[in-house]
Amino acid sequence: MTPRTVDTTQELAAFLRSRRKRLDPDALGLPTRRQARRTPGLRREEVAELAGVSVDYVVRLEQARGLRPSAEVVEGLARALRLAPDERRYLFQLAQQRPRDASKPATAATPALARLVDDLSPLPAMLMNHRFDVLTWNSEIAGLLVDFAALPPAQRNAMWLCLMHPQTRQYYVERERVIREGVAHLRSAWAAHPRDEVLTGLIGQIIASDEEFARLWDEQHVDVNGRGSKLMDHPGAGVIAVDFEVLTPLQDPDQRLMICRPADAASRSALDRLYAR
Repeated sequence: MTPRTVDTTQELAAFLRSRRKRLDPDALGLPTRRQARRTPGLRREEVAELAGVSVDYVVRLEQARGLRPSAEVVEGLARALRLAPDERRYLFQLAQQRPRDASKPATAATPALARLVDDLSPLPAMLMNHRFDVLTWNSEIAGLLVDFAALPPAQRNAMWLCLMHPQTRQYYVERERVIREGVAHLRSAWAAHPRDEVLTGLIGQIIASDEEFARLWDEQHVDVNGRGSKLMDHPGAGVIAVDFEVLTPLQDPDQRLMICRPADAASRSALDRLYAR
């Protein structure tokens, strides 16, 4: 029967029971007990011990008795039940909790996404992580922005380029709007990854070096700007209006694919001239 709406308490209980019953105690190295198991999988006592909670707590969760486990308890249950990444995310969603940021951000592009960036030519495209580190790019966006290959890896960061690079920071005709949107997006990324010391260090470096960024950062504006337009005055092609789209791959949610398109016929012609050179 297809449910009309999701009762998260009941679904959480059913999900926990199903994940517990599928586990093989022998595969987990649990001690053999004299009493024969009447049902497959782990006992509730074993899940409780592995998760660091009481047996009564597991019983009440599996009976849908109105509990809302904390993020720490959900993490313990996910670990005890050997949940795959997608199952772990699902468990956190059912518990209406947010997982603690424990994973390290990508420092290299996933091969499939790197090929996709190349295949998107002649549209300018690049792949970033949540810090805005540029992981891979195609020749079109290198021509539009900067030769990423000529930069030290530490400077291959879209936010640093926009704010600090002497060449690209002059490109944007509506510079204050672009920076305001970028700061709001960066604050969102910082809040979502509060333990990322590299990201925190990058923000501190820019605050200390750029008064405009520091002023906008103090305004506490938060936004995730995944779609928009930018007007650029390119030294080699003149004024170019581009529309951009930022996409998050389901298999690699830490990575961001940005695709640019000319916003009008004049901009398309300007990009064609730029690429021809």
